[in-house]
Amino acid sequence: MEFTYAFIKLFSYGITLAAPLLLFFFVLIVIIGQIVGRKEAWTKLDSFYWSFITATTVGYGDIRPLIKMSKMLAIVIAFLGMIFTGIIVALAIHAATVSLAEHHDTSAIKANIQKLK
Repeated sequence: MEFTYAFIKLFSYGITLAAPLLLFFFVLIVIIGQIVGRKEAWTKLDSFYWSFITATTVGYGDIRPLIKMSKMLAIVIAFLGMIFTGIIVALAIHAATVSLAEHHDTSAIKANIQKLK
């Protein structure tokens, strides 16, 4: 339970520090999605939905851009989504690594790694 508490605490702290950057990417994805939606004559909700389905690289295909410029912007949204997701995953891995190191004796693991070399 201590590991979980430490992980949540460190992850929350990391998210707090990265919040301005994550918010920037979130807003950028929404704005670009709305631009594409306006060009494609989608509703605002459909545009929002499509932008985050694209940003998370799920891409159901139920809504898709047909205009060349919209397709180019979809690539930008996908790239921004990968960065957004990568930041969150990096924060989670860092929190898990630090929490594990604080709550477990890693000397045995390090000794086994040295034996393998």
